[in-house]
Amino acid sequence: MTDNEETNAGTDAYRYDHSDLPRVKNRLFYIYGSLAKLFLYLFFGTGSVVLAVVVFPVLKICVHPKEKFQKAARSVVSHLFRFFMGMMSFMGVTRFSIPDRREFRNLKSKIVVANHPSMIDVVCLIGLIPNADCIVRGSLAKSVYAGVIRQLYIVNSLGYEEMIDLCRKSLATGTNLIIFPEGTRTPRHGINQYKKGAARIAIDTHCDVQPVYIGGTDKYGLGKYDSFFSYSRSGKYHYNIFKLPEISIADYERFEPQIAAKRLTDKMHEVIAGSAKAVDAREV
Repeated sequence: MTDNEETNAGTDAYRYDHSDLPRVKNRLFYIYGSLAKLFLYLFFGTGSVVLAVVVFPVLKICVHPKEKFQKAARSVVSHLFRFFMGMMSFMGVTRFSIPDRREFRNLKSKIVVANHPSMIDVVCLIGLIPNADCIVRGSLAKSVYAGVIRQLYIVNSLGYEEMIDLCRKSLATGTNLIIFPEGTRTPRHGINQYKKGAARIAIDTHCDVQPVYIGGTDKYGLGKYDSFFSYSRSGKYHYNIFKLPEISIADYERFEPQIAAKRLTDKMHEVIAGSAKAVDAREV
């Protein structure tokens, strides 16, 4: 391991450390929550395979051309993700509070940016936004979710020109593009530097930015490096999801592209971090 790798590993060990978490309040519920999480993982993975092998092929036969198929398929995925969120609530492991639920459904051709505290954040956002596209890690296109991702979403392993062309085409149809500017999950300690990719895409596609803050209780068990069988120490997960003031791209298009991307990225972070501080007294 190089010196830089050792430094990064040490930094990550601190940023995602969970030694300061409270003791488990209810051991029986903790065990139940861990087993419920395992069941939900299996259910989600199985559902993804069924979508790719059964639902999408039938939908492709019935809906033409490709653009209409993708719109219909994204709507199906959104409905199923809302069902999945309802299932988590019904099982008593998660509670969702979403004051602007109806407004999320009316978004059109926006770059949706959010902090990323847990692995189900994209499920929540796609569940709330029926016409949602997403930029996802290239590695997921080789996972059990590949059959869904390759047909509907944009992978970040593409070259920028190819990726931005797909983004333009997607946004031109009224679809909203979900991006997590941190590029990884939000750490439990400290903050991630926001990457400029979301801002560059917003500038190059001339689309306004819709910031979202995902708050609530600590997401231990769903964060980066958390044990597979771990669960929240203080009971069920609480998700408070807020639609924040929109950022107009027109305010940044008068600057040089690099300056505009830097200023827009800083503004995204300022809006999301400001909400985190005001709502949860938390730094993100």
